[in-house]
Amino acid sequence: MDATPTKDDLKKFQVVVASDELGGIGKNQTLPWKLSKEMKHFKSLTADVSKPMTQNAVIMGRKTWESIPEKFRPLPGRLNVVLSASGRVYEKSNKENGGPGEDDAEGGAKCLPEGVLARASIEEALETLSTGEYKDIIEKVFVIGGAKVYEEALKSEQCEAVHLTEVKPPAGKDPKEHFACDAFIPLPLDSEKFRLYSSSKLVKDGECSYTTLTYVAQNGPAGKFRVEAEKILPPKILKEQKHEEMQYLELIREIIDEGNVKGDRTGTGTISKFGCSMRYDLRRSFPLLTSKRVFWRGVAEELLWFVKGSTNANELKEKGVGIWDGNGSREYLDSIGLNHREVNDLGPVYGFQWRHFNAEYTDMHADYAGKGVDQLAEVIHKIKNNPNDRRILLTAWNPAALKEMALPPCHMFCQFYVANGELSCQMYQRSCDMGLGVPFNIASYSLLTCMIAQVCDLKPGDFVHVLGDAHVYANHVEPLETQLKNEPRPFPQLKINPDVKDIDGFKFEDFEIIGYDPCPKIEMKMAV
Repeated sequence: MDATPTKDDLKKFQVVVASDELGGIGKNQTLPWKLSKEMKHFKSLTADVSKPMTQNAVIMGRKTWESIPEKFRPLPGRLNVVLSASGRVYEKSNKENGGPGEDDAEGGAKCLPEGVLARASIEEALETLSTGEYKDIIEKVFVIGGAKVYEEALKSEQCEAVHLTEVKPPAGKDPKEHFACDAFIPLPLDSEKFRLYSSSKLVKDGECSYTTLTYVAQNGPAGKFRVEAEKILPPKILKEQKHEEMQYLELIREIIDEGNVKGDRTGTGTISKFGCSMRYDLRRSFPLLTSKRVFWRGVAEELLWFVKGSTNANELKEKGVGIWDGNGSREYLDSIGLNHREVNDLGPVYGFQWRHFNAEYTDMHADYAGKGVDQLAEVIHKIKNNPNDRRILLTAWNPAALKEMALPPCHMFCQFYVANGELSCQMYQRSCDMGLGVPFNIASYSLLTCMIAQVCDLKPGDFVHVLGDAHVYANHVEPLETQLKNEPRPFPQLKINPDVKDIDGFKFEDFEIIGYDPCPKIEMKMAV
């Protein structure tokens, strides 16, 4: 007989739960919704295995067991473990548990079907599943309810992930009234212990809809979230609900392996693919890529510089942001015929077009107040006053001014969309430097969307990134191969000072990135 396993030898488990946004999970000891698609998701999530000759185990409280219709229990294809500290259930023909093989009418105890285990606690269940005949045949362990069991599970150091299905009532309905739950789990989850790893798209299921969210537990040094997804996450999640950063990494892999080899303006050479897209959910996390460190201060300061309408790269340089140094140098400006231009005077680039579109440009010192079209102000006005407008657009591409710019805009055009109290943004980028530029661009337009959402009293929705010529520079292939070996980590959260309600009122100190734990910086040389 195996000795009692040590804490390190105990199997880890994952929580699977469906709740409304208030944490409601049940009503009168039954589910308060009928979701056929979600039930199929639950079955696949808890039953699918990656190794032959194995199965998963599901641990549940007695009341959860009894709430399952008799024809569906035990849940097939999984080892069912029922918890009862008071001995209200026992295993069939298990003398050690006092089970005579039939219901004990006098004591009120229930005999479980053959093959179903009864244990007093999660810890006791894990001890059984980590030893003896179950040690090698049980692949993953899932805790599936009810409220008291979830409460114990979420506090346990053995909990390595939470798969939360967030159920939304029909449009216009209040979840508290519509679902009228009387059993709850504590939401939001403890952010010190759990961090969002991936999420699904919104799924319509009958009159309701839902999103599935996977959270991973802290597992690294000093509260870090160093996830080995292939080792811990179930097959269904790995296949259907990938970390959003995988869009970026898989596109780089595809470009390097299958892209077209082309020359380019800089003479460096590229491998490219035309016409791609990525989508990032801004509701619960912020897409600051984690497979390498992204220069967050540079992202935020440059965006604030755009919003200001400035064309003076010295303003960024003074703040330690040198991303425009190459395109503002004397050598470069002379090479494109802007010999008369002062060093770091970039001409009517991004921010100038956002705030003074088509105004006549003289130099970076001139006052352009009231000149040209203030597109950004118009965008905010339309969002506030006519949110259904399909012309909420912001463009940096001005053909009449291209010859005056140090660099024609790469991220050139975006459209904003309002629905269900959320603001989403779709940006088109004609030229996409996958190694250096794109991680910056993802974060920049996500931040812009969050800023405008706050100014307009909306919540952030999605950022959709449409890429034209998506390319990898020849001298970036080696460092990108290094980056592709890195496992994405949970995205951080963005906190914005709620007191700022004017787009021109933001400063860098109004932004706080919480929980950013990326892989180390990877050096890549910028092609100028």
